[in-house]
Amino acid sequence: MTAEVRTERLIIRDWDISDADAALGIYGAEEVARWLTPQMHAVRDSAAMRSVLHAWIEAQPNLIPPAGRWAIVRADDGELIGGLSLRQLPPYDEDFELSWQLRPDAWGNGYATEASQAIIAWAFDQGIEELFAVARPDNDRAIATARRLGMEWVGETDKYYDRRLQVFRIRPASA
Repeated sequence: MTAEVRTERLIIRDWDISDADAALGIYGAEEVARWLTPQMHAVRDSAAMRSVLHAWIEAQPNLIPPAGRWAIVRADDGELIGGLSLRQLPPYDEDFELSWQLRPDAWGNGYATEASQAIIAWAFDQGIEELFAVARPDNDRAIATARRLGMEWVGETDKYYDRRLQVFRIRPASA
C-alpha cells in the first residue's frame, strides 16, 4: 500500500521500526498470540519485536499485491492499537487471507471491523476477487468479526496451517 488508508476513527499505514514498543503490546500479549495462525508465540521483548517488524518491512515490497502487513492507529490520539495483514494462504498461495490483531485493551470498540472493512474495500479496488478469514473453531471473537464484515461461512478445513479451521469468505458483491 503506497498511501495510508483512513476511516472515520483509524489510520492504516505501513509498519515502522519505531512502532516496536507499541507493537509489543499487541504481539507480546499471550491472549493475542494464542490465536494467530500459524500459531505464533508471544513476542518476548522490544528487541524481538523490532526484529519481527524489520522482517515485515523488508518483505513488504516483495509481496504479491495486494498482500501486506499494516499498523492500525487511532486517528484522534495517534496510538497504535493493532495490525492487519493480507497474505496468501498456504499451501498453494491461491487464496488471500485477511487477518487482524488488536491490543487486548482495544477489543470491543469495533476497531477490527472498521479497519478490516477499509482494507477489504482497498483490496477489491486492487482487483482481488475474494478474501478469506480463517479462525480456530473456539475463537469466538474472530468468528463474530468475520460475520460482522459480511463474510460467509464456507466450512471447516485443515488445508491451511495443518489444523482444523473455520473458513469465511467475502467477495466484492457482498462487501
